[in-house]
Amino acid sequence: MIRPAALADLDAVTALHAEARATYYRGHLPDEAFGGPAEHARTRAGWAAAIERGAVICAERDGALAGVAASRAIDGVMTLTQLHVHPALWRAGIGTALHQACVAGWRLAGVATARLEVFAHNRRAQDFYAAHGWRPDPDEPFSGDHLLLRLTVPPGVE
Repeated sequence: MIRPAALADLDAVTALHAEARATYYRGHLPDEAFGGPAEHARTRAGWAAAIERGAVICAERDGALAGVAASRAIDGVMTLTQLHVHPALWRAGIGTALHQACVAGWRLAGVATARLEVFAHNRRAQDFYAAHGWRPDPDEPFSGDHLLLRLTVPPGVE
């Protein structure tokens, strides 16, 4: 089930975010950069603000949080800022369901193009996004150690 996030979800969202990020940052960045107390506090505050803006959706499976996604306009461009699935549930269709919900919402809002950043070492995520139509940004393919991807939001039903 896909639904809007509520502040009551904040602890579960923050924990899922931390666990998912650790899978692709560990070994590439110092643990403190993605899992230390300061990063946890920053992440929690960011998710709280996004939930309060109504910019977060959750996927539930068997009554538990299975995935989360957030998007917002940045510099006039719709940006998928987060999409995380609990690692134990990868390849179960949860990421695809979240992605489809985001795209459907963008389409209803009249969004024609979206962007995202994906960690350059995260091949699994890059493959996921490529399978869903995301392509390297031709004007700005990199931002630090992240690839910039663009999606032309398809018209009609996916």
